[in-house]
Amino acid sequence: MYKIATLNKISPAGLSCFNDKYSITDNAEEAVGILVRSQDMLEMNFSKNLLAIARAGAGVNNIPLARCASEGIVVFNTPGANSNAVKELVLAGLLLSARNLYSGLTWACTLTDDVSKCVEKGKGQFAGTEIKGKTLGIIGLGAIGVAVANSAEALGMKVFGYDPFITWKAAHELSNTVAIIKSLDELLPKCDYITIHVPSIAETKGMMNKERFAQMKDGAVLLNFSRDNLINENDLLDAIAAGKVGRYITDFPNDNLINQKNIIAIPHLGASTEEAEDNCAAMAAHEIMDYLENGNITNSVNYPEVSLGTFISGNGQRICILNKNIPAVIGKITGILSELNIIVKDFLNKSKGDFAYTLMDVDSNFDESDLIARLTMDEIISVRILK
Repeated sequence: MYKIATLNKISPAGLSCFNDKYSITDNAEEAVGILVRSQDMLEMNFSKNLLAIARAGAGVNNIPLARCASEGIVVFNTPGANSNAVKELVLAGLLLSARNLYSGLTWACTLTDDVSKCVEKGKGQFAGTEIKGKTLGIIGLGAIGVAVANSAEALGMKVFGYDPFITWKAAHELSNTVAIIKSLDELLPKCDYITIHVPSIAETKGMMNKERFAQMKDGAVLLNFSRDNLINENDLLDAIAAGKVGRYITDFPNDNLINQKNIIAIPHLGASTEEAEDNCAAMAAHEIMDYLENGNITNSVNYPEVSLGTFISGNGQRICILNKNIPAVIGKITGILSELNIIVKDFLNKSKGDFAYTLMDVDSNFDESDLIARLTMDEIISVRILK
């Protein structure tokens, strides 16, 4: 029986994916897998039982990825599962800004007497613009960026995209009339609206700063439904005060931004739809089950993707090895298998950064404890044998 712990409220649609080989527990110490949404795990101590963590969402800033990798814990996320929800909120942000809806709604809520007459007299101060024909720049063309690009174009916007690491899948799904721009220097001056869809990594933190704001059109609107720390907020407030940035629409309110003029702060609702929560939870559950039962890794953020398909019990054994990505490890592993006369039917090894994963289907009888003892070395983090 595999025990799975949940650290946040997880959609029943996800929990129902687990079959009768699994049970849900509140005790993370006894669990082999953890499902999590937003709970901070950065200082959490992990038990020796823990094999996998699946984040029901895309961002993994709340999980210590390198430490998990070094302890043999594979961390998964669910890219694309909430892309439609975030896309729709980005489009809502575009319309909120263009039509001056936030200011108009706030004003309307202050009216108490002779409302209809007041509305007709005062509505002119909230006249906005249409997004049709305007230019949208998208920084980051992953699942969400592509979805925003295609929908914005369908609404009549001219769309430019920038992503130096665009995948073949994203490029294939992107409308062929979306213009790909080679640099931010070229993108920023072209756009009436700019939306950011990149992960929070060392290279992107604070990427939108005074130098980038200076490159934007006067009065351009900036939307951020990705991560708060992509924006240098002091520089942003200066740019808004100077009129360089016309409005900032963000899904990440904080003390610096709340109740500021020309800032619309949405209370982190990007993935907060029933559909997105169901999709993320279901994907996370399937990723953990595939890893525990088959040894396959899909959508991991700290280990490479490796799959040998479904493992059929009774048809040989499958050896799963998490190891450090350093020279000669594969040679040592295969040498030990040769010494034990273990016949390898299929073999995959891939690396990701400092870590690698080796997956083998074998067709021999052997002493499991002997193999694991021989594979106990500094270069190898953990060994699992499926049978």
